[in-house]
Amino acid sequence: MIMAVPARNFWDPAFLTQLPGLVIADDRPGAPKANLFWAGNLGEAGQVLHGYQSAWLPSSLLQPGQQGHLADALFAATRHWGISLHFNKGLAGASVEAIEAAHDMATNPAVLDAFALAISGAEGPPTYPGIPGHEPDVPTARRHAAAIDNAMTEARKLPAVGSYVSESDFFDEAWRESFWGANYARLLAVKDKYDPGGLFFVHHGVGSERWSADGFTRGT
Repeated sequence: MIMAVPARNFWDPAFLTQLPGLVIADDRPGAPKANLFWAGNLGEAGQVLHGYQSAWLPSSLLQPGQQGHLADALFAATRHWGISLHFNKGLAGASVEAIEAAHDMATNPAVLDAFALAISGAEGPPTYPGIPGHEPDVPTARRHAAAIDNAMTEARKLPAVGSYVSESDFFDEAWRESFWGANYARLLAVKDKYDPGGLFFVHHGVGSERWSADGFTRGT
């Protein structure tokens, strides 16, 4: 199904319920009619992510002389695993005013010239450790993770830059450069000013390199 929908209707319950299979209503007794969620999110309850990586694709890849390289790299990637291109997440082609305003945000500056965010990921069904028949499928997860890594290795043979922190590799060793690029030093200075004791910790968050992986021990 391909739809062209005005953005103003993205969260309009009356409009969304007219589109078959797009949303699901809250079926609890007495729930408001406006309690909706995307049908595609239903399978995410209890899911286990096997792997998830992303990379910004610069607008230069859309130039006539580069389109063949882009197509070849994407095709090579799909020999390992699927890749989706999310055009709603790059800012290439936005107005001068929008680009100028976005210069002040935390995200890797690569987003300013990206025409899309390339994403490759895989997940398993709802999994609950300790419940017979619903344990995590570790061998399958590792196979998927390796396939995703191979696919994104092909994609990154292009001048693909960085990653989007909300849709990224949990194990990315270059996370500071991937998530924030040249913005990291500025963000770390803000962190030091408002949280000098490092009270607030998150995996691969700004300043987390100063702590152990579990966030309980400060490094030297």
